[in-house]
Amino acid sequence: MVKISEKLDLPTSEELPCSDDTPVDNEEQNFIPNFLLFLLAFIWPERQDWFWGVDMAVYHTTGVSTLVPVVPDGFLSLGVERRKNNGSRTSYVVWEENDVVPILVLEVVSRNYGYSGLGVPYYVVHNPEYWRRDRQQPFVVYRLEDGEYVPQIGKPLWMPEIGLGIGLAIASIGGIRREVLCWYDQNGTRYQTAEELVERYRKRFGELPESDN
Repeated sequence: MVKISEKLDLPTSEELPCSDDTPVDNEEQNFIPNFLLFLLAFIWPERQDWFWGVDMAVYHTTGVSTLVPVVPDGFLSLGVERRKNNGSRTSYVVWEENDVVPILVLEVVSRNYGYSGLGVPYYVVHNPEYWRRDRQQPFVVYRLEDGEYVPQIGKPLWMPEIGLGIGLAIASIGGIRREVLCWYDQNGTRYQTAEELVERYRKRFGELPESDN
């Protein structure tokens, strides 16, 4: 079957803008997606079939124009190269990724860019500062069902298509305990940061052994 993208005269990633030139609104919009990225790299160190983008343009063929991307605070795609052609992506161009759309998008404020039309299965909203103003919960996971996003029950929420759960937690980061979004296993156990694992080791065994390097 011929893909829709093969029927269109679509621009390449080199021809598309790599940024929407929109500044990051606040600290959380920058920190939370990057924290989830670093945690994913720790959880899946051997896997090369995933990509997590942070504040990156996602170009697709389901919007008003292929030149108008969506730019989530964070997104996860599975079944794609972790490093595109052993290099870095300037943007995520769906028709150059075998038409693989993100399986999860994250917004750290209350926004909706029409991810249902794109076909993104999971839409996560984390709105710790303005959730009362926006009249919603500070953390909600929506799942695409019959073309509509339906809020899911479960904190953390297990996502079988991804093999991970996601939820809020208090974690130690840079010596500071703060509320963040974290990944969880199927048993609802939170994946800890490298900092937390080191601290647990020290409490149990003392100082870490010195490296030979």
